[in-house]
Amino acid sequence: MSTPRQVLVVGGGAAGNAVTILLRRAGIAVDLIEAKDDWNATAGSGITLQGNALRILRELGVWERVRESGFGFGSVGITAPDGTVLHVARDIRTGGDDLPATVGMQRPRLQQILIDAVRASGAAVRLGTRAEAFDQDGEGVSVRFDDCTQGRYDLVVAADGLGSATRAAIGITDKPEPTGMAIWRIAAPRPAGVVRTDLAYGGPAYIAGYCPTSDTTLYAYVVEANRDRASIPPESYADEMRRLASAYGGHWPEITAHITDPAKVNYTWFDRLLVEGSWHRGRIVLIGDAAHCCPPTLAQGAALSLEDAWVLARLLTGADRWDDALLQAYYERRIARVRPVVEASVRIGQWQLKGVRDADMPGLMARTMTMLRKLP
Repeated sequence: MSTPRQVLVVGGGAAGNAVTILLRRAGIAVDLIEAKDDWNATAGSGITLQGNALRILRELGVWERVRESGFGFGSVGITAPDGTVLHVARDIRTGGDDLPATVGMQRPRLQQILIDAVRASGAAVRLGTRAEAFDQDGEGVSVRFDDCTQGRYDLVVAADGLGSATRAAIGITDKPEPTGMAIWRIAAPRPAGVVRTDLAYGGPAYIAGYCPTSDTTLYAYVVEANRDRASIPPESYADEMRRLASAYGGHWPEITAHITDPAKVNYTWFDRLLVEGSWHRGRIVLIGDAAHCCPPTLAQGAALSLEDAWVLARLLTGADRWDDALLQAYYERRIARVRPVVEASVRIGQWQLKGVRDADMPGLMARTMTMLRKLP
């Protein structure tokens, strides 16, 4: 009886959790390590999941729980800063006609659903653990962990996010670059009239928007030019976001009334990252934010990460040999899809940053989202 292949997944976010579930389903032994002791189970406010993300969540077997926990809708509204609705557009169903165009949900709830699925898969999970060193040869990778233990693996999947230590450890020097914009986010109660994402352009922020995340909750955000983080004390986060949000009408006064606790406000810069050439070195391969990141102007960050996991798992489980050619094929398949999404997301952000309303912006958004209807 042959020994099953052994894979190490570094990082327990959307990409790492997804690839773990899929590999375990194929009978591959998986160790998943996550640096955070709590598996990031409570971090974040909300997340917008487009249809192509929902398609992968269905492949993972968690769609029903996502559907029950989130808030599905099929349109986006454009409003004036005073709340006047100027236009409502139907969203493209990038996951196919049998799935909603969009589901908003609380990010901790999505993470818990994926955590439960990883646990149920039988993967070996170690929290509060980091990989310190990798030693590769032609047959696999020996890994030393920060608790002084070691492991031997046929493949290492680096899903350790935007600041990936694994990416740097294998000699890939690409780093995330700020795009010039930053976002303030908070979770809040959902006003009864909020049944989709509405976006306001203009006012003191480039964008003010919200997304329903359940029958009772939403997450709201305002986007401005990025500022030196050191110049914004964390205890002032609620004041800063409330100052920006208070200029907007419609449902915003009700939302703004709940922006009171600075610990519940998240401030993040928009970054861009796209590793070119290949996403692997030997038997260590990058997925998700470790390989690419785009500003959330098209709400595709989580979707692209989930797609990476699905494509890589399909290639690995369908191949007799895990070699350079297979991992390069993974890159070639994904870069053709990821590059236009990253470029479009950055371009849309630059139009907003410069205050220019380019006539091609709606067309670019529609073309990009239509492309995502195809299987990844």
